[in-house]
Amino acid sequence: MTIAPIRYVEPVYRPPSEAESLFLPVTDGCSWNGCTFCEMYTAPQKRFRPRAEEEVFESIRRCGEQFGAGLKRVFLADGDAMTLSTRRLAAVLAAIRRDLPGVRRVSSYCLPRNLRKKSAAELAELAELGLSLVYVGAESGDDEVLARVNKGETFATTCEALEKLHEAGIKRSVMILNGLGGQALSRQHALNSAALINAAQPELLATLVASFPQGETRLRENFPGWEPLGVLGLMREMELFVSELDLKRTVFRSDHASNWLILKGTLGVDKPRLLQELRAAIVAPEAAPLRPAWTRGL
Repeated sequence: MTIAPIRYVEPVYRPPSEAESLFLPVTDGCSWNGCTFCEMYTAPQKRFRPRAEEEVFESIRRCGEQFGAGLKRVFLADGDAMTLSTRRLAAVLAAIRRDLPGVRRVSSYCLPRNLRKKSAAELAELAELGLSLVYVGAESGDDEVLARVNKGETFATTCEALEKLHEAGIKRSVMILNGLGGQALSRQHALNSAALINAAQPELLATLVASFPQGETRLRENFPGWEPLGVLGLMREMELFVSELDLKRTVFRSDHASNWLILKGTLGVDKPRLLQELRAAIVAPEAAPLRPAWTRGL
C-alpha cells in the first residue's frame, strides 16, 4: 500500500503562482487569524498549531523517495510558516536541501508580525538555506482600514518587515486588497496603499478583490458602515492606486480569480499601458474584457 507522503488538513490554500509547487505544511492555520476579511483559516480543523518536527521531516523524506530530484519548488504552508523559530525553519530548509536536491525555490506566506523577533541576520541565514520568496498580505497601507479589519498591523510595521526582508535578500510578493476600504475609505485606501508600495519597492505586487463568500458579518462587526464597491468603483480605485505608484522594477499582476479586469505588466515601464487599459474600461465597461461573474469562482 502506498502511503501518502504528506498529511493535509483541508481546506488548503496557496498563491496562484505556486500551482506547480509541493505544498508542505509546517504549521496548520494562522497564528493571528483575526482579520475580519479573511475566511481561509476559520474552520475548526484549521486551528493554529505548529506541526511536529518529526512529521515534517518524515514528509520531506517520503517526498524525496517518491519524487526524487523532480521537484523544483516547495511552498511552506499553512498561512503562517514564518511564525516558527529560525532554528526550526533552518532545519526544515536543510532537510529540503538534503532530501529534495532538485528544489530551486522555497517560498512561504509571511505576516509582518512574524519578523519582529527575527533579525536581518537570521533572515539572511534562511535565505542562504534556500528561502527565496515570501508572500506578504499587506492588504492596505491605510492605518484606518487596517484597524477596521483587525489586521493587527500598520503602515509602519508592514514597511519595516518588507525592508528587513529586502536587507536579507529575500524576494517579496506584496498583496493589496482592492475594495477593502469600501466606499467610504476607498480613496485613502488607494493612496496610502500606493505610498506603502512606493516605500517598499517590492519585487512583485499583486492585487485581489476583497470577497466574502461566507458573508460580510465578521467584517461589519468593527466596520458597520462598510459598503462594497461595484465593478466600476473597483476599477476607479485601481486607477487611482496605479496612477500613484512610482516603482522602478516591480512585476505586477492583477489576475487572481477575484479580479474583474486582468492586468499584467512591469512597473514602472508598463504603467502608461496599464492606466490606459483601466481608463478605457472605466469609460466603456460594456466593451472591456471583464471576467464573467460566473468564472470568478467565489
